[in-house]
Amino acid sequence: MADRAGLAELFEAQRGRLRAVAYRMLGSVSEADDAVQDAWLRLDRAGVDEVADPGAWLTTVVARICLNRLRTRAQRREEPLAGHVPDPIISRADGVDPEHQALLADAVGLALLVVLETLTPAERLAYVLHDMFAVPFEDIATIVDRSPAATRQLASRARRRLRAGAPAPDPDLARQRAVVDAFFAASRAGDFAALVAVLDPDVVLRSDAGPGRPALNLVLRGGRTVAGQAFLSRRLGRFVCPALINGAAGAVVVSQGRALSVLAFTVAGGRVVTLDVLADPDRLAALDLSAIEPPDLQPQA
Repeated sequence: MADRAGLAELFEAQRGRLRAVAYRMLGSVSEADDAVQDAWLRLDRAGVDEVADPGAWLTTVVARICLNRLRTRAQRREEPLAGHVPDPIISRADGVDPEHQALLADAVGLALLVVLETLTPAERLAYVLHDMFAVPFEDIATIVDRSPAATRQLASRARRRLRAGAPAPDPDLARQRAVVDAFFAASRAGDFAALVAVLDPDVVLRSDAGPGRPALNLVLRGGRTVAGQAFLSRRLGRFVCPALINGAAGAVVVSQGRALSVLAFTVAGGRVVTLDVLADPDRLAALDLSAIEPPDLQPQA
C-alpha cells in the first residue's frame, strides 16, 4: 500500500504537465483527462520499479494514447464540422485560475488549436512535444515510428502551417481587452462602421453550434461580413461576461446562469483577426463557469 501511495504521489506531481500535453494534442478537456487517467492505470500496472524516468515515461505514454485517439478520430470523422472550435479554458477576466495555470502554460489560444487540428496526427505530436514541451526528436521518433530526421521534418511542416494560419496575438492583455470591449460596445450600439473599424479586413469568424444545428456551423471571412454577423447578434450584448479564454481577452454570453456561447478573440495589431464562437449546447453545459460573474451580479457603472 505504501508503494502504491508513493506511485500516486509521483503521478500527481506530473498530472499538470500531462494534462497540458493531452489538451494540446486533443483540443478537448474531457478527452485529455481520459488520456491522463489511462496513463495512470498503465503506470499502476507497470509499477515504479519498471520505470527509470517517470516523467519521460508518462509523457511518452500520454503522447501514444493521444496519437491513437487522433488517428481513430481521423478515420471515424469523414469531414469535421464547419467552424469546429476546440474546448475553451475559461478563467476570470482579472487572471488565470490556479487550476488552469498548467493547462495554459506557454498559452495556447483557441485559434492555434484550430490550426493544430488541420495537421496530421504525427505532425501535431511532433510539434506539440518538441516545440511546446522540449521533448527531443530522438524520443519523439520512437512514438511516431520514424527516424529523428523525418520527425524533425514533421515539426517543420507543422510550424509552416501554423505561421500561415495562426496569427500571433498582441501580448498586452490590457490592449486585447480594450479591443474586445470596443467590439462589444459597437455591437450593442448597432454601430456598423465602428464594428468594421475594430475588425481586421481579413478577420476569420468560426462558429461551432454542434451537430444538432448544422446551419449555424460556419466560417466567415472579411471585416464587413463578420461585422454583419455581429450586428445581427447585438441583442445578446447585455448578457456578456468578460473572461479570459485560453489566457486571452474574451467573453462568455450567460443568461439565467446558462452559457449561451463562448467568444474567443485573437487581437493583433490593435484589431480582431480571429473570432472563435462555441455555441454547442451540449458542450457548453459541460463547461466550468465557476470563474464567471453573471452580468446581473456585476457592479453597475
